[in-house]
Amino acid sequence: MMYLSRITLNTALRETMKALVSPNLFHGAIECSFDGARARRLWRIDDLNGKKYILLVSEAVPDLKQFAEQFGYAGEYETKDYAPFLNRILEGGRWQFRLTANPVVSKMNGKIMAHITPEFQKKWLGSRAQKLGFSVDEAEFQTVQSKWYDFRKKNGAGSSRVRLLSVTFEGVLTVTDANRFRETLCNGIGREKAYGQGLMTIIRCKDGK
Repeated sequence: MMYLSRITLNTALRETMKALVSPNLFHGAIECSFDGARARRLWRIDDLNGKKYILLVSEAVPDLKQFAEQFGYAGEYETKDYAPFLNRILEGGRWQFRLTANPVVSKMNGKIMAHITPEFQKKWLGSRAQKLGFSVDEAEFQTVQSKWYDFRKKNGAGSSRVRLLSVTFEGVLTVTDANRFRETLCNGIGREKAYGQGLMTIIRCKDGK
C-alpha cells in the first residue's frame, strides 16, 4: 500500500520559516510521524495559489497531528490511498507532471557537481527518463524554479554542512513502462530525497489515454 498526504504550512510561524531554509527540520519531523524504525520517505515543498504545502508519499499512514501543529495549522492535513490512482497509469498515457529534484553529475575525481543551467538540468532529466518508465520531449517541459539550500545538519555530537541545488520541472510526459513508472512515483528520482528532492506528481492531460 502507498499513501499520499498533504499538509498546509503556516509561514507565519518561526519554526516553519526556519525549516523552509533548512529542510532537514522537515525531514526529522516527517520521520517522527511514523511508528517503527526510521525510514526515508519521499516528500517535497509545493507552492499553490499563494500557499505552501508539504506533499508526502509513504508506505504507511502517517500521524501528522504533531507535524501540522509545529509547522502548519491544527487539523489541516489529509492522507489518501495512492494505490487506486497508481493503478490507472497505463503505457502510452500522457500526463502533466511536476518534479522537484537535485540534478547533479559525478566527475572523474569523484566530486558531485550540480547542473546549474536549465539546458543541462533538462538533459539530466531526459537522460534518466527511459529507465524510469517514461519519455519526455524537450519542447514539452521546462524548469520553473531553481533554489540553493545551504544549511547545517546534526551529525552525532557535531554538525556538517549541506549545500544542494533544488530544481522544479513542469511539463508533459508519456508513460513507456507502467510498472516502472509507478515505482518512480513511489521511490523518487535522483539524490537528496531526505531534503525534499525527487518527488514527482502527475495529473492527466486532456489528450491523455
